Amino acid sequence: MDISFSEQDLQFKEEIRSGLENDFPSHIREKQNQGIALSKDDRIDFHKFLYDKGWAGYNWPVEYGGTGWSLVQIYLFLNELAYANCPTILPFGLNMVGPVIYTFGNQEQKDKFLPDILKFNAWWCQGYSEPGSGSDLASLKTKAVLDSDNYIVNGSKTWTTLAQYADWIFCLVRTETTQKKQEGISFLLIDMKSPGIEVKPIITIDGEHEVNSVFFTDVKVPTSNLIGEEGKGWTYAKFLLAHERFGIGAVPASKVQLQKLKDKTENLNDAELNKNIAELEIDLMALEFTELRCLAVISEGGNPGPESSILKIRGTEIQQRLTELLIEAAGQYILPYEGPEGFDSNRIPAGPDYASESVARYLNYRKTSIYGGSNEIQKNIIAKAILGV
Repeated sequence: MDISFSEQDLQFKEEIRSGLENDFPSHIREKQNQGIALSKDDRIDFHKFLYDKGWAGYNWPVEYGGTGWSLVQIYLFLNELAYANCPTILPFGLNMVGPVIYTFGNQEQKDKFLPDILKFNAWWCQGYSEPGSGSDLASLKTKAVLDSDNYIVNGSKTWTTLAQYADWIFCLVRTETTQKKQEGISFLLIDMKSPGIEVKPIITIDGEHEVNSVFFTDVKVPTSNLIGEEGKGWTYAKFLLAHERFGIGAVPASKVQLQKLKDKTENLNDAELNKNIAELEIDLMALEFTELRCLAVISEGGNPGPESSILKIRGTEIQQRLTELLIEAAGQYILPYEGPEGFDSNRIPAGPDYASESVARYLNYRKTSIYGGSNEIQKNIIAKAILGV
């Protein structure tokens, strides 16, 4: 694949870099550089900054407010965001439900939801996984019963990322019990302010509140919020998951983390560690070419296929390996870690400045091989779609 850059591409890269250097909100930059967690308002400010720069719809069609950028421009944009240490673009609106709405929604839904997604006037979260229905997503049990002009929704969702902040949730619900579990599932858009919705926090192993359980008790949802046809939600869900898995690969962010790892370990003179880092760098370079192939398909109007499963598997494995290598580099100094508060100074010295951050990151990234469809399930998808078995 030819990824040489034209003069126009290089000019585009400089425009993105200049925009980030000159206009990126300073309060977000400072927190990012110091490793301070961003608030809800910080995240909103970042996404509104993207919109104000005309970058929010970087991978959307022009007809829906997108940029119309080429494959190479998307590639350069995502890399420049990573190099500038920008926060991760929240995927739930821009990269997940947005494409579902403009692909399968009606005109009224497009007019109602797409502008607010681009402007980040609405924070979205994802209602897919349920207790007992994670990797086997089609076994979901949350029900939506038709009642005149509304669906009455009862059930629960779990591992719902940042639901504590969300204005809307897109949900898979069962509108019919069928012999084949992939049938009878529908795709609903639900206002999180609706009576009967309760959000309860789940504190993860690193001590953070990132995910939640969401409970629905007789929640009324207008039938106008049904995407596409009733009972065809599994089709839309697979489309969305392909986009989600593409993003989970996180190649630009891993490139930045790899460079940080190399910078932090360059003076250790550990031959085995250096060999492991070099092997990881080769794996990441190979993964980047798979990402470029996926971007090429998207830029030509297609959708990520089984390649997105490859990205998901290898991308998350590389992310986890990066955190493991930092742990190896920190050695004994990771032992005093006792949660977000940091080190117990009465035990052993704090050691390298990256030790505490490394442990928190290591613990948090244990989940990456599970969400978005576990890596084991992705291997099944690849075997069926590519190998035909």
